[in-house]
This record gives sequence, C-alpha cells and structure tokens, in this order.
Amino acid sequence: MLGPFEVFETLKMIQKENLDIRTITMGISLRDCSHPDIDTASRKIYDKITRYAEKLVVIGEDIEREYGIPIINKRISVTPIALVAESCESADYTRIAKAMDKAAQTVGVNFIGGYSSLVHKGYTTGDRRLVASIPEALSETKLVCSSVNVASTKAGINMDAVAEMGRVVKKCAELTADSGALACAKLVVFANAVEDNPFMAGAFHGIGEPECVINVGVSGPGVVKCALEKVKGEDFGVVAETIKKTAFKITRMGQLVAQEASRRLNVPFGIVDLSLAPTPAIGDSVAYILEEMGLEKCGTHGTTAALALLNDAVKKGGVMASSYVGGLSGAFIPVSEDAGMIDAVLSGALSLEKLEAMTCVCSVGLDMIVVPGDTTAETISAIIADEAAIGVVNQKTTAVRIIPAPGKKLGDMVEFGGLLGSGPVMKVNSFGSGEFIKRGGRIPAPLHSLKN
Repeated sequence: MLGPFEVFETLKMIQKENLDIRTITMGISLRDCSHPDIDTASRKIYDKITRYAEKLVVIGEDIEREYGIPIINKRISVTPIALVAESCESADYTRIAKAMDKAAQTVGVNFIGGYSSLVHKGYTTGDRRLVASIPEALSETKLVCSSVNVASTKAGINMDAVAEMGRVVKKCAELTADSGALACAKLVVFANAVEDNPFMAGAFHGIGEPECVINVGVSGPGVVKCALEKVKGEDFGVVAETIKKTAFKITRMGQLVAQEASRRLNVPFGIVDLSLAPTPAIGDSVAYILEEMGLEKCGTHGTTAALALLNDAVKKGGVMASSYVGGLSGAFIPVSEDAGMIDAVLSGALSLEKLEAMTCVCSVGLDMIVVPGDTTAETISAIIADEAAIGVVNQKTTAVRIIPAPGKKLGDMVEFGGLLGSGPVMKVNSFGSGEFIKRGGRIPAPLHSLKN
C-alpha cells in the first residue's frame, strides 16, 4: 500500500522528472492461426488480434486518467510470424504483415511486433520466406515491427543470416528513402533475443509464453538524473545506492499499472521491464545520467564504467520491487531517441566505436544509429556480427537497429518524429569487411556455452 509520502513523491517524479510507463504491451499467441491458405491465415490473425486487444487502448487510457500516470504507448506483440506462416502454401508473407497492420490500426495501438524469425542456428522454409519479405512488409505497413535473431550463446553466430540481414537493411532503406529510411527503424537484428520483451521494434510473443499476457515497460532517466543531483560529489557506493532506490520506486509503479491492466483485461500479468528508455525530450536522457556522475560529455573516457554501474544498479533496485522482472531491463542507449546522446555525437565526444564498447555493459546494443546512405551491405553485416559477438560471448542480449539513410552523409540530421526523434549521421570505418562476410557458415558457440 502506498502512503501519502510515496504518492506525493511519485507525482513529483511524473510532473517534473519525466517519469512514465513507456508501454503496456499485450502478447498474443497466433499459433492456432496457421492455415495452408494464406488469406485464411491472415483473416484468422486479424480476428484474433482484434478480439483479444479490443479494449487494450481504452483500459490503458482509463488507468492513465485514474492514476495520473502517463502511459506513452499501447502495443501488441505476437508469435514470430515465421512459425505461424510456415504451413501456408503461398510465399507472399506480406499479406500477413498487412493483416497485422490493419488489426493494429483497428484497435488503436502504436505498434505491433512479431514479424519475426529465429535463425540463430539455421533457416527453415518459413524463415527464408519471412526474412526475404521484410523490406516489402515494413515499407508497405505503418505499425508493423520486425526482428530477426541471428545468434545465441548456445548456437554461435549464423553468419549466413548476418550477411543476409545487411542486404535486408539496405533494401529497407531504399524502399523508404522518402521518409529517411523509416523501415529500418522498425527492424532489429538480435543475438540472444528474449521472449517477453515489451519494447519495439524487437518485441515478439515467445513460444514459452501463455495464450495472452500483459507486459509493462517503465522508464525514468529523468528521475534517476534528478536523484543523482542530490548526491553530487559523493562516492560511487552512494551513487549506486541512490540509483537502486530510485529504480525500486519506478518498478513499483510499473508493477501497479501492470497488475491493474491485467485485472481489467482479464489477462495474466507477465513481467515488468524496468529499462531506462530515453526520449528526445530534454532531461529524459541516459547520457545526462552518465554526465551527472562526473563525465564532461557522454563518450569520454570513463563512460563505459559509468554505464556499467548504472545498468547494474537499475537491475538490483528493480528485482527488489517485483518478483516478475523480465524483458531487457537496464539502460537503453538509442542515439536518435536520446537528446544527450545526440548532443554527444554532434560535439564529437561519442563515436560508433565507443557506442559498441558501451553495449558490452548496457541492456541491448547499437540502437537507432544513422549512418551514411552509401554504407555497404557488407559493412552493415560486419557491424551486426561485432554486436552479435558481444552478446554471444557475454551471454547477454545485444541488438542492432541501424539506418543507412539514402542520400545522407556525415553530419546530416535525419528526422523520424515522435519517440524515434532525429538522428545525426555517424561516421563509419571506411575500410572494407566484404571478404570476411563472404565466408558464411557459422561462428561456433563459445566454450562456456557447454553448460547443461
């Protein structure tokens, strides 16, 4: 039960420090929607999504209004479509993407994720069809998000898939050149993808999940920064304790919303993802938290250590607040969605190479990175391979959401709008990786994968 002080403190965090619930995400199993006829499968998918999610937005808005807690997004994740569509005789999976898009628009959610495939050890026929269809599916829909898992600690890295995803990203950029390669912002390439992630563009409803579930993602970089302002000059033990206590409060609010949404929708409560997800709003930045610890600018020496402390403290605080913490949980560092990260890039403090180092200790990976439009597919694949290697060796989820913006060069800005913000075009190493990527095959799993 929240006391008067906790209520007042929460209101202050909401009103002055950008605290919010980033998303209520309803996960829906589509495994019973498979059918040899793709039009029948598409109809079943549309019908099931609209039936289960009919009241998702309305109830989310009711909770937001009654509790005074901003809920920024209402979203849906579904079973990886490569699994659902594999029995279809047609190879044109874009029809299913359009059915998903229509369903999402009908129920009024912001995004729907799960146009996905898991190919970390190899392809099935359905996987090949889905991956090949991603550029058209994302360019011809508004709300559909896609992800492909190309590596895992247990399986190693599927370098054939890595090579193909470089080409897929380039094709996505070409087909949406008039919108700054927006399709690329709806596509994530994973290593060690998790089954209960509520955040787009990588959300999908894993095969170990129930028929339907409610997952909540909280946010609050601004709250953490304000808390650290009160312990300026204190040692890192105090810094860590301050972040832990703040993460505890944020997570408790997230669990309250999750349980209330679960009750009203009559759907099981899944997890709270306590990731610090920034926005383009001034003050709501992970970079500013790191700078509050004493860094002149995010990206300078010491940034990786500061981020490691932040990520660990957020997780420790969160798990004390809820027994059902899941998803990705930690600190996100998307460039275009974080005003402080954008400023760090523009000032020259933050490079692609430094971001890669930071992903060794943060929640995910290279997120919303804009690069020159003439960046080759092989270079993009090599960037994906590097990030997958970090995930595989460190037994953590890593991802790449990279945007080769057509016609854009180093220093240009690309505007996406909304939570996606705007991104500065970052410098990419000019030396080639083509021969490396052409080798194909599978990079074996590391020795520590042999745990059983």
